Amino acid sequence: MTDEKEFIDAQNRNPHLKEYLQTKGLEKPDFYVQLDRSLKGLDFPNVMYPVGDPIFIHILRRPGENETQYIAVEPQLTPRETEMFNKISDQLIKIAHSMDTSDTTEDLSDILVNLMNQLVTVGGKPVAADEKKGFFENLKSQMGGGSRINLTQAEYDKIKYFLIRERVGYGILEPLLRDPYIEDIHCIGVARVYTIHKIFEMVATNIIFNTDLQLDKYVFDSSERVERPVSEAYPVVDAIMPDGSRVNFIYGREVSLEGSSFTIRKFSKVPISVTQLVNWHTFPAELAAYMWLCLENGMSIFICGETASGKTTTLNALSAFIKPDAKVYSVENTPEVTMPHPAWQHLVTRESGKETDVDMMRLLVAALRSRPNYIIVGEIREKEGNIAFQAMQTGHPVMSTFHAGDPHKMIQRMTGHPINVPISAIDNLNVVLIQQAVYLHGKFVRRVLSVTELIKFYDELGKVGTATVFEWVPATDEFGFLGYHNSYILEEKIARLLGYKDVRGIYDELEFRAAILNKMISEGIFNYFDVWEIIKSYYYKGKEGLPFPV
Repeated sequence: MTDEKEFIDAQNRNPHLKEYLQTKGLEKPDFYVQLDRSLKGLDFPNVMYPVGDPIFIHILRRPGENETQYIAVEPQLTPRETEMFNKISDQLIKIAHSMDTSDTTEDLSDILVNLMNQLVTVGGKPVAADEKKGFFENLKSQMGGGSRINLTQAEYDKIKYFLIRERVGYGILEPLLRDPYIEDIHCIGVARVYTIHKIFEMVATNIIFNTDLQLDKYVFDSSERVERPVSEAYPVVDAIMPDGSRVNFIYGREVSLEGSSFTIRKFSKVPISVTQLVNWHTFPAELAAYMWLCLENGMSIFICGETASGKTTTLNALSAFIKPDAKVYSVENTPEVTMPHPAWQHLVTRESGKETDVDMMRLLVAALRSRPNYIIVGEIREKEGNIAFQAMQTGHPVMSTFHAGDPHKMIQRMTGHPINVPISAIDNLNVVLIQQAVYLHGKFVRRVLSVTELIKFYDELGKVGTATVFEWVPATDEFGFLGYHNSYILEEKIARLLGYKDVRGIYDELEFRAAILNKMISEGIFNYFDVWEIIKSYYYKGKEGLPFPV
């Protein structure tokens, strides 16, 4: 449902938006405060949404056009405003270099605005002064008594936006980093920037790096800001952006013929919930309920798939099923795991090519010494996989993601170099979930292809026995519960652990939990932390803790 009133209010607050909408030949877009997944089916989208004033995103594809456009609508400086912006920037640099900021606890953007306010007047009047003592009390002496720059209110608002964008924000990429619907940002040389949108998939933006100098400067400045500077000696750098997003920088034409480039994997502060994934048909409620029972009862689980298959999204969603009073340790190269548990220790590697580096192996060993109830490894790539299996052998359940297209390839990679887990130890892992991005009805969607149980290592055969409990059927886009009344993990491990006299009684509990999840979906409960509160309440109070009848 479009939000017409909010659209009118947005235009009144932002003259540049109203001006953009008057562009010749532009049809009025549908305005949404929040996007809905149903928009994915539009062949010719004409959709606009806000990402925080003064930025708005316009998604547009006209009949006859091949590409969907991603247009970031933001203020533009006139030549006069650019001149004043540069003058104010130069003054701020002089002031900032001569001031002691060691004792201030103010946000950098607040400091920047306060400094700017001392340099300008708006409509001939001073901007409201900052009354705080200490940091600004000697500002006049630092300015040398120079005259202030007079601005109109519109000029002030635009220059303030660009000062914050360029000095504190992400510069030309500010709209993309603000947009919660973007998964990845791609720039390959002097060219247009592309993004992977959660709803509209690959889209071409109106953000362009026009010269090598502009692009090289952006890559160099951005890498310095995250304390992993690129150089001719170190042209390839992986780093974490201030908002938690993961970035790979490649600097210069010596190693990249198209010129400097970068790829940013966006970080989402609020994970996608398990009810949202069920609603999107990534997997059914019965599969989620199966995972709920597994994670509640200390089963070790690997979520496998190829790149961009949604492994970490599924891991974050399912981790809400771990008991709320569990002590959880997560170990990652880049922080992508989000846990709602109060006793969560979040460990991240430190890698800069120095002797003081801390790798995954050291963090996993540290986690084992702390006796956690669950260890979550963001992604197993190399020899840390061996430590993860040692943790399973000593009774520490592990949850992790891994690059593999099916359970047998997962076993091959785990037992091969450089991970080298003995084949006889593989059955310490209980469940393997395979997820992929698949092309369905003309769109890429994510589906869990299978859930497989690892039953036992057969010494005489030198193989691990497996059984498929869930399987996706591409022809119907449905899921078969092959393990119903035939699940080794549910019957022989979990049901016996819980003391069921009839082990098949565990399926009644599974169906009840699936009904809880379906009820949340019918009630529109999709926020990750709202879902977590209901799961937590069920753990503590049982059926009486649910906010609705099931």
